[in-house]
Amino acid sequence: MTLFENRYRTHDLGLLLLRIGIGVMFTIHGYPKLMGGPEEWTQVGGAMKSVGIHFAPTFWGLMAAIAEAVGGQLLALGLFFRLACGLLLITMLIAALMHLSAGDGFNAYSHALESTILFLSLLLIGPGRLSLDQVLFPARRRLY
Repeated sequence: MTLFENRYRTHDLGLLLLRIGIGVMFTIHGYPKLMGGPEEWTQVGGAMKSVGIHFAPTFWGLMAAIAEAVGGQLLALGLFFRLACGLLLITMLIAALMHLSAGDGFNAYSHALESTILFLSLLLIGPGRLSLDQVLFPARRRLY
């Protein structure tokens, strides 16, 4: 097998490594937010102002913290993968828009924008065969 052959035998292993690496990183980033309590949640949830939502910042902050901490774990396991990717996608999109609207500059919003692209891509790709979703919810076989 050469580097340029289009066989991709290691596709699922690559997805597994990506899921675990990104999942662990988001869990590590989200856990302190989750444990920070209402004061931390209110601060994080204040980002919703950038999309015109000015109510319940504590709730939105808690949801963002859960999306990162729990969503990161689900991502790593490949469990409820597309739901986790969707929630992380929304969280990172809001973070990117917050930094953009604040005029913080490219370095401030680039990580959130990169993560938004990553989660959109993973949402479309799926978790791969080496995931709990594949074990618990196997794809139906087509009869044609």
